[in-house]
Amino acid sequence: MFKQNYSSKLLEEAVDQFATLPGIGRKSALRMALYLLKQPEENIQKFASSFLELRKNAKHCSICNMISDTEVCGVCSDKRRDHSVICVVESIRDVLSIENTETYNGLYHVLDGIISPMDGIGPSDLPIQQLEERLNKGDVNEVILALSTSMEGETTSFYLYKKLKNYNINITSIARGVAFGNDLEYTDEVTLAKSIENRQPFKANN
Repeated sequence: MFKQNYSSKLLEEAVDQFATLPGIGRKSALRMALYLLKQPEENIQKFASSFLELRKNAKHCSICNMISDTEVCGVCSDKRRDHSVICVVESIRDVLSIENTETYNGLYHVLDGIISPMDGIGPSDLPIQQLEERLNKGDVNEVILALSTSMEGETTSFYLYKKLKNYNINITSIARGVAFGNDLEYTDEVTLAKSIENRQPFKANN
């Protein structure tokens, strides 16, 4: 593949780093690097330090596995939320998408992936046992499965259903016909809110 020659090795290295980000091509990487080059040094320092701090100090919530600044995230520690409902999602991006609807008031459980043998990801690689531990406390009445409708997502949902069906809870899934999983962040807020509102009992043959 053709690679542009740069007049500056430093600029080339900066572009190379930006180009490692998901969805960022070399043209976009160059545009970002040149933009930052024009910014005051203190802005660049703040930009860089924010990511260093994130990498160094960010934690996974000990309850739901969401990114947090503290041992327990703000959602799980919020007594105003409905602690009897848990929405199971693939990623933190999905949590943010659902939160943006301002209609869901329950808790979350972030799997940080889905079962995918092709990628070497099995059930033991996901925090499913932690979810069961939450259910064992007896405070949960409903688990909402909000995973991808891809083969991997459906496999994960079915696996979770089999693991959870013997608990005395309702197992539901958000309405079909809308984007799920990795596409959840691209679904408009009204559609996403309706899909949660119109959730239905999970069926093993979905």
